[in-house]
Amino acid sequence: MLQLATETAIRLMGVSSNSFSDNQYIPSKYTCDGLNLNPDFTISDIPLMTKSLAIIVEDPDAPINTWVHWVVWNIPVTHHIKENTLLGTQGVNDFSRRFYCGPCPYSGTHHYLFKFYALDTLLDLSINTRKLDLEKAMSDHILAFGQITGLYKRK
Repeated sequence: MLQLATETAIRLMGVSSNSFSDNQYIPSKYTCDGLNLNPDFTISDIPLMTKSLAIIVEDPDAPINTWVHWVVWNIPVTHHIKENTLLGTQGVNDFSRRFYCGPCPYSGTHHYLFKFYALDTLLDLSINTRKLDLEKAMSDHILAFGQITGLYKRK
C-alpha cells in the first residue's frame, strides 16, 4: 500500500467508465481473452493545481502477490481517457511489458483496481520504472486519488 510522506489531506476524485461499472465485470474486449485494450475513463474533481495524472492497475487476487497490469505517469490533465489511448509515460508491469495488459486470471473471479492519482508535478522517471518506484516518486506529490474496480473471470 502506498504510504504518504506528508500529512496533507488527499482529496477524492471520481472515476467512472463507459466500458464497465464499479464492481462489475469487465468486458473481454479489455482482457487477454479479447483485444487487450485499455478501457475508457472519466475523471471528475481533479484539483486545479494538478500538473499530471498517474494510473496503476493491479490485481490483488493474484496467487502470489498483487499483480501489476499497467503503470503510467505524466498523463496530461484530462477528464477523459479514451479506449485504447496512449497518454503519458508507461513503465514496466508484472508481465515485463511497457503497455496495458488486461485482466487474465488463471482461475476464479479477480478484482482489478484502476487507481488514478492527481499529482502536483511531472515525474522524471525511467521507462524501466515499476509500480513501487512510481509510488515512491509520487508519494509527496499526490493531490487527489480515485479508483474504479472491475471484475473478471475467464470462461
